[in-house]
Amino acid sequence: MRFLERERATLAKLLPELDPALRETPLMELERPGSPGIRHFRDSDGPGLLVPESHQGRGATALDALRVQRAIGSRSPSLAVATTMHHFSMATLVGIGGLGDGLEWMLIEGVASSNRVIASGFAEGRSGAGILDPSMTATVTADGVRINGVKRPCSLAHSMDVLTASVMIPREDGQGDELAVALVPAESEGMSVSGFWSSAFLAGAESEQVTLTDVLVPPELLLRTATSGEQLDELQTAGLIWFQTLMTGSYLGAASALVERVLLNDRIPEHERVRLFVETESAAATAETVARRIDAGDLDESALAQALYVRYGVQDAIARVVPRAVELLGGLNFMTSDEVGHLAACANGLSLHPPSRSRMTAPFSAYLADRPLAIA
Repeated sequence: MRFLERERATLAKLLPELDPALRETPLMELERPGSPGIRHFRDSDGPGLLVPESHQGRGATALDALRVQRAIGSRSPSLAVATTMHHFSMATLVGIGGLGDGLEWMLIEGVASSNRVIASGFAEGRSGAGILDPSMTATVTADGVRINGVKRPCSLAHSMDVLTASVMIPREDGQGDELAVALVPAESEGMSVSGFWSSAFLAGAESEQVTLTDVLVPPELLLRTATSGEQLDELQTAGLIWFQTLMTGSYLGAASALVERVLLNDRIPEHERVRLFVETESAAATAETVARRIDAGDLDESALAQALYVRYGVQDAIARVVPRAVELLGGLNFMTSDEVGHLAACANGLSLHPPSRSRMTAPFSAYLADRPLAIA
């Protein structure tokens, strides 16, 4: 099977209109602020990718989603990164839906059937915080919950229909507090978007600052987790595994775009082309082992550890593959087009996502000594 053929075949099967739309749009147009990429994603039924078919979604497995993100990343790194945040939010909502009584699934169906784009207000960027730990404050009122807080950067800031935010609210039985996920419509009074991302790289992901000031969320848009501490830990672990896996696939797609250019250039020696092919596909294969564990329902602490060390291993592979691909493509390609330099810069972005390798050194050392895995 040719390079990226499997990934693009998966994309064509699940979202048949998306790859042609991306292929027909110049890369740098997809990567600029105001990119049409997110519109193409919405028009291609992308928002329902991870929603089961029984609930009007596409029913993609984790392995499917990983391949889809790599395929999208090879066309537009910005779109891959942005849609990873949507899919992470959807995977979390689907996980909560599995714990609930049916109302959750009605909201999930509404997202899928209406192709609504969801931005993540979760705390995945805060050191020492669980991925669903509240980063915003909530005050219960007679009409619902009023939320205050800031999320930055927040991908999909301009195109989102809904923002997800985790909040702590009183339990309905009065026995303490519980975590809930608020679905905040983008047009809500008190929600605003302001500039944050000033880099030219990944500018198409719309990663700006979203501010909530006394935003009222009615009770019907609150998904209560009603979980014990142990169940909540399981939900957060699953969310972090999804996040690491899909983000790894997205950046591997950006690196693959450069490798593909090398493989299609007959003037580059065969041994160089084969070397890059082998290293890139090896990295993809390791990422797929994590996706298969997700599909098997194996979402425990060891799966999280694997998701993290695979992600760091793929980072290392990207750090080797990308400079070599740029060198082999030569100075003329670099000097006459922004594409090679842009892809090279974008591919290295995986190392910037939490948790960083340096902060995980001590937790991994403790984990190797049979202590629980902590996320720094």
